[in-house]
Formats: sequence, C-alpha cells, structure tokens
Amino acid sequence: MKLSRRAFLAGSGAAAVDLGPVWAAQPLLLRRGINLWPWFSLTREFPAPRTDYDWPPFQLDRPVPSGRDLSLLRRAGFDFVRLPVDPGPLLAGSPSVRAALLDQLIAAVALARAQDLAVVVNLHANAATHHWTPDRLYSGPNAPGFPAYRHLVGEVAGRLGRFGAERLAFEPVNEPPQSCGAVDWEELQRQLLAAARAAAPGLTLLATGACGSMIAGLPSLRVRTLAAFEPLLFTFHFYEPYVFSHQGARWMSEPFYPVLNAVPWPAKEGSLAVTLAAVRARMTALGKPPQGGGAGTYREAERVLKEYFDAQPDRPFIDGYLRQVADWAKREGVVPGRILMGEFGALRSGAGIAAAGAGDRARYVRDVRQSAEALGFPWAFWNLFDSMGLMDDVSRELDPAMIAALGLRMSA
Repeated sequence: MKLSRRAFLAGSGAAAVDLGPVWAAQPLLLRRGINLWPWFSLTREFPAPRTDYDWPPFQLDRPVPSGRDLSLLRRAGFDFVRLPVDPGPLLAGSPSVRAALLDQLIAAVALARAQDLAVVVNLHANAATHHWTPDRLYSGPNAPGFPAYRHLVGEVAGRLGRFGAERLAFEPVNEPPQSCGAVDWEELQRQLLAAARAAAPGLTLLATGACGSMIAGLPSLRVRTLAAFEPLLFTFHFYEPYVFSHQGARWMSEPFYPVLNAVPWPAKEGSLAVTLAAVRARMTALGKPPQGGGAGTYREAERVLKEYFDAQPDRPFIDGYLRQVADWAKREGVVPGRILMGEFGALRSGAGIAAAGAGDRARYVRDVRQSAEALGFPWAFWNLFDSMGLMDDVSRELDPAMIAALGLRMSA
C-alpha cells in the first residue's frame, strides 16, 4: 500500500453519482452482514509432500458460532452472514468425505437461516496452506487445480440450490490473485459462474474484480458480459489505508507491518512523532531495535508513516475511494444495492498484537460503514472472531464500541 497526498486528493475529488436501475432480475437483497471465519477454515493439513487433511479437517479449537451466537447477531441488527469455506478439504477428500463436509456446510447454513439470517457461502482458498492455494486453483487458465475447482464450484452450487435459494447466495471465489484488469480473470470467472449457474438456476451468485477484490479491480469488470449468470450481486473488499487497518499484521508480506502500532484514525488524532516512538518501542520489545538489525524495517516504516501523516486521511479519504465504486456502477448500470462491500475492518488491540487503539478502530469502522451506506452499498464486517473480531472468542460477548460503530444495537 502506498498512500500519498496526490492519491488522497484524486480519490476524494470524484463527483457523487445518481444510480438508476437497469437490470430487471432480482437477486438476494442484503444490508448488514458479518463474516464467520474460521467456522469452515483453519485446517489440519498434513505436511508436504502429502496434500490431504486429518479428520475432521478443521482445527478442533477454532471458535465456532453457536445458535445463541447467531441469534445475538440477528438481535443486534445483522440480516446476513458471509460464511468462508476453505475448499482444500473438499478437493482433497474422497467422495464420501466431500459429501460429509457438504452435509456439515448445509447444516451450518440451516442453523443461520433458523436465526432469520441470510447466508452468503464463499469458497475461500487459503494462501497460507502448502498445496490447495489460490495460485494453484485459479491463478490462470493453466492453473493445475482449476478444472477440479470449477467442478467443485458446480457441486457446491448444486447442493445449495437443492437446499433452496431463499435467503442464500454463493460466492465462488475469494480475492482472485490476478493483477488488476487481467483478461485471464474475466474468462476464469465466467467459467466458474457458468458451472454454478448450470447446477443452481435460481441461486444468487456473486462476481468480483481481480487483484484481491480491491476497488482497483472493478473498472475492468464488464457487467453486461455476465448477464447470462443472473441473478447476480457484485462484491469488493475495502481495507484502505492498510497502514491503519493492518497495523501489527504478521501475515502481510511487507516486513514493516508487524511493527506498526499507535497509528491513529483519523490521522489528525495523532502525530508522526508519537507513532514512530511507539514503533521503536515495539521493535525493541521484539528484539529488533531500529538502531540494530531492524534498521531497514524501521526506515520503511518511517517512510510509509510519513506518507500517511502527510496525506492526513479521514472520512473524505474513504468517501473518495468508495465513490470510485459508485462511478463504476453508474457506467455499468448496476444499482448500489447489488454491490456488496464483502469485507472491511481493522485489527484490534490484544495480547501480543500491535494494533489500533479501541477508539481509533471504532472511528474507522464507523466512517467506512457510513460511507458505504451513504452510497447505498450493503456491507459485511470482517470478522466475528479473531484479532479483527466483534465477539470475544471465550465469553461470546459482543464488543459494544464496535456494535455502535456499525450502527447496530446491544440486545439483552
């Protein structure tokens, strides 16, 4: 992520648009949702050279939402959940294993719908695994796992379609890894949507742009070429600026992210000097002081933080980014209610995590949510559990500050 004042000004200067309805087909209508990772994620894969999984394939100690948890979400004001599913165990397993896992998935969908929650099922390949990765499955037309993945998309869609299309949608892929505007992704997505539509004629499907479903992937997405796969929704993910939302993230490829902390939101709530002091303290605590072996990491952190504070991002910065989605929608004739912001959020403070303060995180989430709603986009917060979560993994209590930031309500 490279944030500059020039990018900030260009993003925030887009004009507001008036989106009019063009397409007649009516997909599932969504408003306010939350992701339920890692219910069908965090696997127990065997190490290489094996490519299969232990049984059961998902980690036994991962947090799994109960009927009570889902009811609490519904009472708070959520109307749908997005359910990420790692396709690895389904692809690696025997026919009987796959059938058993699909039965578990259908049971999870039924549990959520019993709490009056619609469900978006999302095949969500994990780049941290060693075999069934996004690159292997759908990085290009010659990806070795693509034929099997396309078949799985059809099989999952068929099971969901037989279960009933009411309050149910299917997202065949998560964050495609192709570069923004990649022609390969257009063809791969058509094949995946075709497989799903053939198996489930009435099921709402979700399409996305390339480059990790970021906003920059939308301009090359031509909606009318996908008309045969109606009913359709369109989705993107939003975490800008990453220097704020992913401060402290250990999984990011750039080495400076784990040492970032005390980055404020909006930027005017803090200062470069205070944040850099926090970064130096964090690096010293990690045994990588900036005056020693961590000098290169510190210089890079200093550079991106200077850009951040020079740009002074705030709510108008977010508005400018999301207006790019509205501009795309106007060009393509898509009403805003059919464009799902499928992920957004920020790391929270916690043991061993260098992240945003609670007030900064709440302000950021509120600003993103309000900006999306002002443009008419439904949204799904990331996440129910983990370091970006809304619910404590142990107590199963909702975070009241985040509930307020999402414009929801605490229930008894």
